Amino acid sequence: MTAIHILGFGAYTPERRMSNDELTRLVDTSDEWIVSRSGIRARHVLADGEQNSDAGTKAALQALEHANISPESITHVLTATCTPDYLCCPSTACIISSNLGIHGEMAFDISAACSGFIYGLDLAKGILSHSPDANILLVATEALTRRINWQDRGTSVLFGDGAGAMILGAGSSTGKAQLIDSKCRADGAQHLLLTVGGGSNHRYEPGDAVQPDFYIQMQGREVFKVAVRSLTAICREILSRNELEVGDIDLFIPHQANLRIIEAVGSRLAMPHDRIFVNVDEHGNTSAASIPLALREAWELGRIQPGMKVLLSTFGGGFTWGAALLQF
Repeated sequence: MTAIHILGFGAYTPERRMSNDELTRLVDTSDEWIVSRSGIRARHVLADGEQNSDAGTKAALQALEHANISPESITHVLTATCTPDYLCCPSTACIISSNLGIHGEMAFDISAACSGFIYGLDLAKGILSHSPDANILLVATEALTRRINWQDRGTSVLFGDGAGAMILGAGSSTGKAQLIDSKCRADGAQHLLLTVGGGSNHRYEPGDAVQPDFYIQMQGREVFKVAVRSLTAICREILSRNELEVGDIDLFIPHQANLRIIEAVGSRLAMPHDRIFVNVDEHGNTSAASIPLALREAWELGRIQPGMKVLLSTFGGGFTWGAALLQF
């Protein structure tokens, strides 16, 4: 079995920080209402003229520097996003490749909503098993505030912008960590509970007004139930098939969607609070970028040390969900 190594990782957070108090000027809400229901106190917003691909490029540059690898060494660019620069083409991965000066190598987008990054890890594992000499750049980048209806307090308070990136290779002993296992699942039976429209499902004519389905729409209570159930199950599954117990995990980094979801999953897994990494209070839900943003922050804060086992898990629209196990 090919050993899959993480050679470096990076992240980018837009400079503009929007607090809950600032958000109350746009929608009928309050800081207390937002914090009590989500744990979110702020989110970051891309600047005017700053695109999703720009955020992804900045995260990728940090990951390349962390891995001490030049862009010319990259053989595949995978980009997880549900808010691409262009709806159909070009892919955000192609734009990021061009920004980095990567020409002629495979580049494509992954559409798995908040699960996109772990889906990307699983895809990278397959590519490296087939092509062990590959160096894969996996980017997760989101511009969710561009798809928010700021008058909808049920969704506008939850989301933010950001990007994360990772370099993966095979057979190297110089990596920061090893990808021990990953598992992804999906079930489209309840896909209408969480949608971001604007696709061919709605036919627009020149001059038509943007319809509500263009923006994020979510049935929060129902999504909460499915998310908690799915995240708990996938974590138990990946632990079981690697013959591990919850007590073997040194740090749990779940998708940063909502503090109540994180706490519910942690409780069901009997995961100690001090082993759960949380940064949703500062970033909100950054969809596919959530896990790599949290991973980089945990590394910078010293929460990850050599020898640690780190469990990642995520859940997103579709529905999609997944988990990954890292050994540092």
